[in-house]
Amino acid sequence: MSFQPIIPMSGLGGWAFLSRTRAKQEATFNATPMLQREATYFRDKIADIRSADDLVKDRRLLRVALGAFGLQQDLDNRAFIRQVIEGGSEDRRALANRLSDKRYLALAQGFAHLAKGADPTLAPDGLADRLITRFKGREFEVAVGEQDQTMRMALAFQRDLPALVQDYKTETSRWYGALGNPPLRQVLETSLGLPKEFGLLDIDDQVVRMRKALQQRFGTTDLSDITSPDSIEKVTRRFMVMQQLREIQTQISPGNGALFLLQSARR
Repeated sequence: MSFQPIIPMSGLGGWAFLSRTRAKQEATFNATPMLQREATYFRDKIADIRSADDLVKDRRLLRVALGAFGLQQDLDNRAFIRQVIEGGSEDRRALANRLSDKRYLALAQGFAHLAKGADPTLAPDGLADRLITRFKGREFEVAVGEQDQTMRMALAFQRDLPALVQDYKTETSRWYGALGNPPLRQVLETSLGLPKEFGLLDIDDQVVRMRKALQQRFGTTDLSDITSPDSIEKVTRRFMVMQQLREIQTQISPGNGALFLLQSARR
């Protein structure tokens, strides 16, 4: 049996324990035979892949490739993944650029050498090692999520926010990028006290309201201002608390979300 992360309780107590023991737990998890076998197979085989079709036909390779971008759920959607990779990311009309979930864009960029018209022999140096490292990290998060989804999202948030700020150079683009990243989006929505139904609003209105909520709660409208370790931890802890409150409120008064949307429509 593979190693399962130890999370003795939910909420802030469980998060504090996971934070203290994460390095040791993750090292133990990464050393499991199954994960080692998958990493070795990927490293040995990926250099021979010459097309998106080759990649999606090899389920073991595809599992690692998708897992590296947090897209494990698409393992059986091979035709769709092939289209995403073949379309690349250079053309604004490419499928990866038209999807709201920006993890697909990252996938297309990661395998740009397999896009139509590209040279499949020009894979970036160190591609296999980078993807294996990312795959292992996300597999640990998945294992955490099997016990506590809230903590899985918290881990993803702490990983993704600094990367997003680095990839997107303007304040506005960072917000749209965050809204296109499901874990980031959920942590931000919850920590800022926005209901689940908030996502039904127009995307531009969502950005305006989230900026305002961030200003009120953390004194800034720019996500780059909350990427210090202390700020990230502050947002994460607030997310843990607000998520528990949201679960309680959902059980007590499920009509609150509908009231929010009604009030928004009247403004």
